[in-house]
Parts: sequence; C-alpha cells; structure tokens
Amino acid sequence: MKAAIIGITGYTGLELLRLMNKHPFLEIGGLYSHSYAEQNLDDVYFYLKNLVKDNQLIKEFDAKEIMADNDLVFFATPSGVSKDQAQIFLEANFPVIDLSGDYRLKGASEYEKWYKSSASHKDYLGKVNYQVADLAHLGTKSIKNSSYISNPGCYATATILALTPLVKEKLIDLSSIIVDGKSGLSGAGKKLTETSHYVTASENMTLYKVHEHQHIPEIIQYLKNWDNDLQALHFTTSLIPVKRGIFITAYAKVKKGVTESDLQQAFENIYAEKYFVRLQEQGRLPELRQVTASNFCDLGLSLNNDTGVVTVVAVIDNLVKGAAGQAIQNYNLWAGIDEKLGLEDIPLFP
Repeated sequence: MKAAIIGITGYTGLELLRLMNKHPFLEIGGLYSHSYAEQNLDDVYFYLKNLVKDNQLIKEFDAKEIMADNDLVFFATPSGVSKDQAQIFLEANFPVIDLSGDYRLKGASEYEKWYKSSASHKDYLGKVNYQVADLAHLGTKSIKNSSYISNPGCYATATILALTPLVKEKLIDLSSIIVDGKSGLSGAGKKLTETSHYVTASENMTLYKVHEHQHIPEIIQYLKNWDNDLQALHFTTSLIPVKRGIFITAYAKVKKGVTESDLQQAFENIYAEKYFVRLQEQGRLPELRQVTASNFCDLGLSLNNDTGVVTVVAVIDNLVKGAAGQAIQNYNLWAGIDEKLGLEDIPLFP
C-alpha cells in the first residue's frame, strides 16, 4: 500500500519515513509539510541523499490529491492540525493513522480542558479507534474494520503498558498510583524553546507541565476499560538531557496478600506472547538505552515488602514505540499482517 505522510519534516515524520523505507508492504507515497512545501526532502535533510529516491518533493496539503494518489495517510503533525485536516478523510472512510493527540480523547470537553484548544466535532470523535498496539489482543476494540486509528502518546504508551496488568487484575489501591515520567529532548519537538536550549538542558533535569500533561486523561481513559473506579492519578514529567527515550517509574500500594510473584505473573499473563514487550526477570529493572531506536517496551518491577509499594519501570524510545513504530505496528494489525514487519531493528548499543 502507498502511504502519504503529513508532517514529514518533524522528528516523527522522519522516523515514519525511516521505518516505511524497509517495510515489505508499505510504499512511501506523498510527502506533505506546510513549512517546507515545494522543496526537495533531501535538500532540507541532506542525510537522506540517495536514500529516498521517489516522491522527494514536499507538497502543500491537499486532501483530494492524497486520496487519489495514496492508499492511506499518516498524520505526523502537532496537535491542532489533524482535528481539521482529517475531517474529509473521516467523511470518506479513507484509512488514517493519526500520531497526534487530536482524536485520542473521546470527549470534546476533555480535549479542550487539557489541550487548551477547541475539539473536533463529537460525530468525528465517535468514528475513531484508539489503539495501544501491544494490548490489542485484550480485545477492547478491534482495529481491523476501522478507517481511523488514533495512535497513543509516548508517555501514555509506556504508562499504560506499565499499569495495565496491575489495574486489570485489581492488584493495587487505585488511589495510590504515582507516575514519574522522564523524556528525552526529541519529545519536545523540533522547534527550539528556552527549555530545550542546549545550555538549559545539558547537565540538567527540569519538571514541566506538573499535573497538567495532556497524556494524563488519555491514560485514565484507557485504564478505565479495566476498572471504572479509577478517577485520577498523580503524574509528573521531567526533561532529561538525552536525545531519545521515555523512562517511566510507576508506584502503587498493593492490596493485602499480594506478593512480588503475583505481580510478575500478572505481567507474564498479558505480555508473554507479545514480541515487543520484554519483561525483565524478577529482581531486574530495565535501562533506557536498551530500547534506543527500537519498537520495544522493556518492563521490570520490584515490591517493597516493608511498605507494600510496587515499583514498575517501563522504558521506550519515544520516537519509535512512542510514535512512528507503534503507528507502523498498528498498521500491520489493521492490515492483518505480521505485526513485526518493518520493526525488527536491534536497539542501538552503545
């Protein structure tokens, strides 16, 4: 299938291009960007010289052209773009995989509260299928018959994978959940800000969007599939001086009688057959670099028997598993092909 990429010049768009370039059933179609329209992609990014030979001209967005020349479209745009540009595709039932946050939340009021912007119409929101690729087997809603797939956010992906076994199996006190999320600089996007400036970020760590991160309602919305009593969670985010990566440390009070072996078994029950979720053996916790540039999520846990608090660590590459890689994985699931296709890269080391 030929796939267009809208937002090709951002980090996520470029990561989609890298992954699609070696996918056996995806052909790179039209490339679109408002900021760089009518320029050749390898003039904007010389590192792509001689690597992407066809369709190198970046074009201005044209929905009718996209549908005429492509079989599906990936939105790799900042939030606030696809909620308007994607409506014509929704009306035509044209296949879309949206990596932005515009259609992740079911309620318009929730979107407006957390994204500080007007939401798409409720009729469009109702046509969207939000899918965590590595939990698709749990059957909340199949994506095979969906024409619009909303890809989870990076923090949300790692946090949902870390907490789902605990919430689904009702092993923890829901009111005790605390999540500490750390992100590499690419998660802030390509546009330079004072926070992401080298002199600010290097040898430093800063908290941001305390209690206000837009992935909070997305996480709660998904976890309520397994326990509707969950109403809130304590969630903080920090910027760390690495290029790629999400490092999630989640804490929760376990219910009386729950052991570390019970917790480990709950994770194994859900992820034992999932290729891209690698559960560490008991007593070992993952490191960020063991997933760099890969589609893996590595998980580990430890129970403090004195406090009754479990610590769960989840690490992902924010641009791959947290964005483009999961989008390709969702495409594979939607197309009914092997979910590993195009995604079996060995993580970079060192």
